[in-house]
Amino acid sequence: MAEHLSQSELDYPFKLLEYFNGFRVSKVIFSACELGVFDLLLHSQKPLSAEEVSHELRTSKDGMKRLLDVLVGIEILELVQGTAHYSSTDVANLYLAKSSPKSLHDMIIYQSQTIYPLWNNMVDAVREGKNQNEKTFGLSSEDIFSAIYRSEEEMLKFMGLMNSTWIIDGHDIVTAFDLSCFKSIVDVGGCSGALARELAKAYPASTVTVLDLPKVVQTAQKHFIQSDDTIRFQEGDFFKEDLPAADLYVLARIIHDWKEEKCLTLLKKINAACHPGGGVLLVEALLFENHRGPIMAQIFSLNMLVQTEGMEHPPSQYTHMLTAAGFTDVQVCRTGKSYDAILALK
Repeated sequence: MAEHLSQSELDYPFKLLEYFNGFRVSKVIFSACELGVFDLLLHSQKPLSAEEVSHELRTSKDGMKRLLDVLVGIEILELVQGTAHYSSTDVANLYLAKSSPKSLHDMIIYQSQTIYPLWNNMVDAVREGKNQNEKTFGLSSEDIFSAIYRSEEEMLKFMGLMNSTWIIDGHDIVTAFDLSCFKSIVDVGGCSGALARELAKAYPASTVTVLDLPKVVQTAQKHFIQSDDTIRFQEGDFFKEDLPAADLYVLARIIHDWKEEKCLTLLKKINAACHPGGGVLLVEALLFENHRGPIMAQIFSLNMLVQTEGMEHPPSQYTHMLTAAGFTDVQVCRTGKSYDAILALK
């Protein structure tokens, strides 16, 4: 950042002003998703005026026109040349329309309605060094998943977030290493089953089981099941109950939720249950060892402060925990995208 904030930035703070306004840009996209703008434009089959969009979505014409103009400014929508009509871009159709198979709509709703309010209390999180679930939602800061799963509606939002995540990142994660030698795979805390489905597609000769809390499994089977599913679901609390024996255990965005002592307890438990020659696959956003990025992983780590009791780590810290739990031959793969993979063997 020091390189980029050069003499020109001292003359006029363009970059700083861009950062200051970042939250406004996010809220523009969030609001358009919540209002249904992208789905309307996708299904309209033709460009629409601000008046037509506002009529269909029951908003004010003036407010909608301002929102649409910003979306054009950030290149998510297009203004048809010579007209006052708006159309979607390919990116908006693919990732922002709820009906798209690669939609990030559920991720956006979670960011807007859960993460955004939490970040309003970031100053207190930094001062106190703990999550802000109590201040934000009136819920105990001690049991983080009681806050995350505080109602069926909130559970569905969180599961939708995870589903969106693995729809775009899952394939890169499950193919970061050749996992075909592992014939039985358990996705520990596998939520909606989205990552497990990617595993089953990549390794059809392996059995893939999602292990999660009873209420999560029941909700997954009610709302996220697919007609061609080959994955299995098993109810269980992976901290309190015995784990099913398997060749490979997947912990995707699990370790970053908890303090090191709790993580070590879980990893040792997995090592004990794991078949000889088996292993564990960690999926996390890996920090650089020099603390200089990646910025997305650094932001995720700050989010862990405001929402959970954990943090993101560099590879050396995960290696330390894995070897302390009895695993060997730790291998790291950076995907270049949001999440990375670490494989360790028993």
